[in-house]
Amino acid sequence: MSKKTGDKGEKIAATYLNKKGYSILHTNWRYQHLELDIVAKKDDLLIVVEVKSGNSVDFGDPHEWVTRKKQKRVINAADAYVTEYNIETETRFDVVAILFTSGTAPQVTHIEDAFSPIG
Repeated sequence: MSKKTGDKGEKIAATYLNKKGYSILHTNWRYQHLELDIVAKKDDLLIVVEVKSGNSVDFGDPHEWVTRKKQKRVINAADAYVTEYNIETETRFDVVAILFTSGTAPQVTHIEDAFSPIG
């Protein structure tokens, strides 16, 4: 996936979440070498969203690309985020997968509570 595809996917994901009533707090928030794609708030929850974009399912659906190693990196970055902003609300981890196929609108799949920091 190119950076251009990833950036386009993140914009689509943010727009999609906004329409679903999420308040976007940050996009591409960085801490050292870690990054959170989207940090949002909804219903008194802090929601950390990992966005995966792709042009084909040859290597699996984009949401399947969020490996356990990637989950740990996102969890570590989220821990830094809640510490920096002194947030005490519950945190949920979602994945938004954007699939671009020629001739059709991008397909958006939103998986709420996709992974947990426990286990």
